[in-house]
Amino acid sequence: MKSTQHAHTAAAGSFIGAGYRPAFVLVTSLFFMWALANGLNDILVKQFQKALALNRGQAGFIQFAFYIGYFVMALPAGLVMRRFGYKNSILFGLLLYMTGALLFYPAAETRSYAFFLAALFVIASGLTFLETAANPYITVMGGIERGPQRLNLAQSFNGLGVSLAPLLGGIYIFSGVELSEQELARMSPAEVEAFRIAEAGAVQVPYLVLAGAVALVAFLIAITRMPQITPPDEASGDGHKRALRELMAAPHLKPAVIAQAFYVGAQVCVWSYFIDYSIEVLPGTTEKQAAHYLWLSLTLFMLGRFLGTLLMQFISPARLLAAYAGAGAGLCGLAIALDGIPAVVALGLTSPCMSIMFPTIFALGIRGLGKHTELGASLIVMAIIGGAILPPAMGFLSEYANMRLSVALPLACFLAVLLFALRETYKLESEKGA
Repeated sequence: MKSTQHAHTAAAGSFIGAGYRPAFVLVTSLFFMWALANGLNDILVKQFQKALALNRGQAGFIQFAFYIGYFVMALPAGLVMRRFGYKNSILFGLLLYMTGALLFYPAAETRSYAFFLAALFVIASGLTFLETAANPYITVMGGIERGPQRLNLAQSFNGLGVSLAPLLGGIYIFSGVELSEQELARMSPAEVEAFRIAEAGAVQVPYLVLAGAVALVAFLIAITRMPQITPPDEASGDGHKRALRELMAAPHLKPAVIAQAFYVGAQVCVWSYFIDYSIEVLPGTTEKQAAHYLWLSLTLFMLGRFLGTLLMQFISPARLLAAYAGAGAGLCGLAIALDGIPAVVALGLTSPCMSIMFPTIFALGIRGLGKHTELGASLIVMAIIGGAILPPAMGFLSEYANMRLSVALPLACFLAVLLFALRETYKLESEKGA
């Protein structure tokens, strides 16, 4: 008995189409799962500075290795999804995610930065399959005009995972032992080595637990029937090339890809260096305290997604995106100009401003793509490469200037998202008036 469902047959105004509710719940749980991996990276940026004797710029390559995985694997994930369907793509993504998490154990044993980066690349490759499948799946599970609202609801659980990650990382990864360069210089080589080994080993148990949780989710999805939006595609290589050419002509897709790259760059920059920023502009702050501040900021991110879902009942997604992007740029300006608690608060408040950006840009970008929705989703996921390029740049900028001035980089990214939102607002209102 076939379980294929077509989202476009759902009632125009329905929030979740008939037959999609169990799948909606399961797929929404994936948003939480991949958020944990993303959020823990922000803890690793600080942790690896201690465990592996890295500076901020070098630690920024944690995000490079992670987000380059999205860029490399996004298009293959879209092609696999077209050929084998959503469920199989999700299961393969979960397998990669679990494998990468398990690799953290031997990486910590060897204290090899390259090994850690390889493990992060494997995790990100798995998450690419999950995001490429889950985002468009959620978007078209009901009335298409409510796609951005529905995706923001699902992404709210992503916000929950993102907000919990620094709290859990602060408790189970950070040791609370913070040694200055002068203190390390007074220690014997054996003592320094023992300190580095202990700090590297702190990631082993959390990532083993994470791998077990991923395995459980994979099992539940494997035994659950999940309807497909469209039948698997049997297109040839020429068919894929033709589909890509048609996608390049889509009016909304390319601007959305560019905007998504800047948004992800802003998000990863702010969250990766929030702990370092807090310690620098607020002297006396410990890493555990800074992790707590980050948790508060990301909790606001989660709440911002729930609020954004409600606001979209009254405000168009593009208009709301413009307002959030403008606020984010303004807050970055304050984070550059201010000092102490006000500066930390300003940077922390950029998180709720970012809350609706990814799902809203995504939904605006894939609208009207029809049978090419899967490949269009892949291209937008590829835009996550912004999270690979910009954090190392911000890290090195902070080394040559300071953390406060390096916030100019995410400020510029928010301005790029603002331009996209204003463009989409104009185009959508023009279409309605036509």
